[in-house]
Formats: sequence, C-alpha cells, structure tokens
Amino acid sequence: MKKILVIGSTVVDVIVNLVNHLPKTGEDVHIKSQHMSLGGCAYNVSDSIRHFGVPYILFSPVGKGTYGNFVREELKKRGITSPIPTPDRENGCCYCFVEDTGERTFMSYHGAEYLFQKEWFDLVPLNEIDTVYICGLEIEETTGEHVVEFLEKNRNLNLFFAPGPRLNRIRPELLERLYGLHPILHLNETEALTASSTSSTAEAARWLFSKTGNSVLITLGDRGCYFFDGNAEETIAPVPVVPVDTIGAGDSHIGAVMACLKQGDSLSEAVQKANLVSSRVVGTSGALLPDEAFEKLGLV
Repeated sequence: MKKILVIGSTVVDVIVNLVNHLPKTGEDVHIKSQHMSLGGCAYNVSDSIRHFGVPYILFSPVGKGTYGNFVREELKKRGITSPIPTPDRENGCCYCFVEDTGERTFMSYHGAEYLFQKEWFDLVPLNEIDTVYICGLEIEETTGEHVVEFLEKNRNLNLFFAPGPRLNRIRPELLERLYGLHPILHLNETEALTASSTSSTAEAARWLFSKTGNSVLITLGDRGCYFFDGNAEETIAPVPVVPVDTIGAGDSHIGAVMACLKQGDSLSEAVQKANLVSSRVVGTSGALLPDEAFEKLGLV
C-alpha cells in the first residue's frame, strides 16, 4: 500500500480548561487546568491515520525555540521524523481555550511550522505516495504558492483539502487553482455555508462540487456528517458522546476517512467509521485519541 503524504503543521497546543467562559475585556478569571500537547492540523490528521495502520509521511517543518524543541522531542519519542530540514525560525504554538460545554477557541502564533520552501518538495519520495492531505492554513501563508505548485506538478495524486475556517484569507486565484486539482473537500457546516454563500448544507455541497468535480464532506457536529459525490447524497448519523472538548475533532475525522478509503471502504463506510473516531476524540481531552481508546472501537 502506498503512503499518504500529510502536508502541514505540527505545533504545541497549550490547552487551557476554563471554569465557565472566556473572560471579557478587563475580567479576571481562574482556570481549571492547563497542559501542553502535540497538535497542529497535519499532526492530528497523521495520528488518526496511524491508528488504522495505514502508512503515511508527515511533511511538517519543525523550527527552533522552546516550542520547536518540545515538538521535536515529542516526535522523537514517537519515532516520527519529517524529511524537512530544521528551518532557521522559531516554531509557533496554539492556545486552546476550552469552555465547560467542550467548545474551543483558538489563538495561534504562526511560526516556522506553516512556511514551506519550494526546494523542500524535491525531498518528497513520489514513488511511495498516492494521496495527499493539505490544510487551508498553509495555503494562506506567503509560501502557499509552493504547496500548490507541487500539487499542480503531481496531478495524479489523490488530493484531500480541508480549507478550515479561514478560507476567505486564501488568495482567490490560488483557491481556484486548488479547486482545479479536483480535491475531495472536508469542511464543517459553518465553513461550507460561508465558502458557498448559500443557506443550506445541500446547496453548499453542490456549489462546492461545481468547483471541484469531486466529493464534498460536511461535518455537522452532533448531527453527524453529510456528503455529496455528484450523484448520491447521504447524512451519516452521529455517535452520541458526552463532550469534553472539540479540539481535533475535524482532523481526526478526515484522517479516518482517508485511512478507511485507502483500505477499500466505500465513502459511506469511511464516514461511519470516521464519525465513531471523532466522537471519541470529542469525549477526550485534547486532539489525540490514546491507543487503548482507539483499540476499544474495534475498527482494526
């Protein structure tokens, strides 16, 4: 089986569990707890793929400084290395504020982990991969052009694109070029409605399909996941869960979808399994599902 190339960031998530709510300007509040964990869209996605035993390459810059050192050491403990040499720039981090409801608010400092040099893509072992994941955060950066150029040179690769909440920050010309590569899109409901300027999930999916000519997956939170492949449409029911936090839910979902499709599942079957995985992530603190929790799902 060929590998999935996961392009994107690996960062430190500083997770702050709030007592009740985000503070207002000038308000002093106490917190329940805080801790640091590996995170970042690409790393979270790669960890979900790993659980299924599907081979992958994490193509993620790891910079210098306190946060870069933390990421490097944590990856080393897990036996993970990136082909990319260490950039001469500090890594950033993501502050994740979690409310009692489990909803999260992010404040990010972008560093080396989001910037990709053109020559790095010469290090990709093209003969080993057939699938690529990208996130919108890397595309919106000044070096996003290099990522798109790599994909345009390798149109034979199956492309999965998770635009994220900042789709309007990507240059329209660059976004159109990405759509022209026929990616499978993975968005949440708010992102899909915003991107399409429509008022319903079905309308949004059809508008996005008209851009890409490929399947569109729209996660609906506690209402499951909807997909449209140009012919069929289906809403896959959610798996009930008591939420702890929603950090990494979308990342774990698309990682599971890609892994299951690689293993021969239909899109409907892949989404069903992905719903189960992401529900367990929502019921866990942080973005990563422990190995023992994944094993209990009975998916492999």
